[in-house]
Amino acid sequence: MIDDERPRDECGVFGIHGHPEAAKIAYFGLYALQHRGQESAGIAVANDKRINIHKGMGLVPEIYTMEDLEKLPGTSAIGHVRYSTTGSSVLTNAQPFIARHKQKTYAVAHNGNLVNAHTLKEELEELGSIFQTTMDSEVAIHLFIRNLHKGFVQGMVDTVSRLKGAFSFVVLTGKGELIGVKDPNGFRPLCLGRLNGHYVLASETCALDLVQAEFVRELDPGEIVIIDDTGVRSLVPENKIKQSLCIFEYIYFARPDSTISGYNVYQMRKAHGKRLAQEAPVDADFVMPFPDSGNYAALGYSEESGIPFEMAMIRNHYVGRSFIQPTQSMRDFAVRIKLNPVKEQIAGKNIIIIEDSIIRGTTAKTRVKALRELGAKKVHMRISCPPHRFPCFYGIDFSTKGELIAAKKSIEELRVFLGLDTLHYLSIEGMMEASGVENPEDFFCKACFDGNYPVKIDENMSRNCLGD
Repeated sequence: MIDDERPRDECGVFGIHGHPEAAKIAYFGLYALQHRGQESAGIAVANDKRINIHKGMGLVPEIYTMEDLEKLPGTSAIGHVRYSTTGSSVLTNAQPFIARHKQKTYAVAHNGNLVNAHTLKEELEELGSIFQTTMDSEVAIHLFIRNLHKGFVQGMVDTVSRLKGAFSFVVLTGKGELIGVKDPNGFRPLCLGRLNGHYVLASETCALDLVQAEFVRELDPGEIVIIDDTGVRSLVPENKIKQSLCIFEYIYFARPDSTISGYNVYQMRKAHGKRLAQEAPVDADFVMPFPDSGNYAALGYSEESGIPFEMAMIRNHYVGRSFIQPTQSMRDFAVRIKLNPVKEQIAGKNIIIIEDSIIRGTTAKTRVKALRELGAKKVHMRISCPPHRFPCFYGIDFSTKGELIAAKKSIEELRVFLGLDTLHYLSIEGMMEASGVENPEDFFCKACFDGNYPVKIDENMSRNCLGD
């Protein structure tokens, strides 16, 4: 990948019920969610009690042509874009996943990570289940089929009750029913929309905007919605627990034009930047992001500080998903092909770089060095979130402390390592207060910053266990 510094987006899911061009609507929905996963994509469509699927490796427009979509007739569809946080990046693991049982077919697409997937898998294998992939999504569908003798609805409820961790599912039946499921903590977003009387499920509201669907509401934590020709039926858990929406959705993952649980991503990022300017003021000639990381926090910092905002690095928007490095001497191209400096803007200037996060530190160090070589007088860095010191087990791809540079170095050691004049992170208190949420402790998961995990992690869980 071009930039191994950035945390990887987990996955994006989309569903549409009862629309005569379901496959095409799902295609555009996935296009809007492409930022959540760039390794593979898939669309499954229900037609005459069968489910047809087309999936592949790469970006959505690389996988589908209009001819491909025409070969997916039907009025209900689900789609998925994937980045594997722990499972292998191979076509076998691309979603949606299809299961057939007693002449019935089901498709499932999943965003998140089940922390007890390995335990459930061992249990199911003892009962005779045979697994085709390393996805935790397959574990969930096997468990559901085991529970089907209780009836469709009760089987779904009992299955969800056994799953632990972060999960937002969309499920499609051969009859065209569309099901949406959100975990009891509400780690990952999933919203309901309506398009000319047809219901839509999507990871983010930006997908509703693209297909011109009306936003109805965000699914509640633990909620199951079943959509069929009679409308929407909602099942909510009797015993609710504290919500733990991943705050990194607002900091990095979600598109800035999305609104999650009533809070706009763009506005929250700007608010974090404004609070950062209050906590860590410094004199400089201008504020800049490395596009597109930190853009909106940088706008907030600039507004609050009165220091001009500049785009001193220009992004090449035609860079593909990966860049082949044929020789050792050409390795530098992997960074330079993506961003190019405005040299005249940098020489002799005192600069504030705004970043949304530092995970592994390698790319940040390279970029600071490049600014120094271009004649920058002073280089300050401000990070619009606290230091990542703890691994994430809920669907982000840093699952060991060894990957997190802030877990190994103090702020001063990190400043020296990156070659900066000053370095400052947004405080946890500042991040929470700037979010604008009335009771943020009962709203967000911030385990990657403070190590307080809302769902207990099995001590045997490792980076190589099942996950998506």
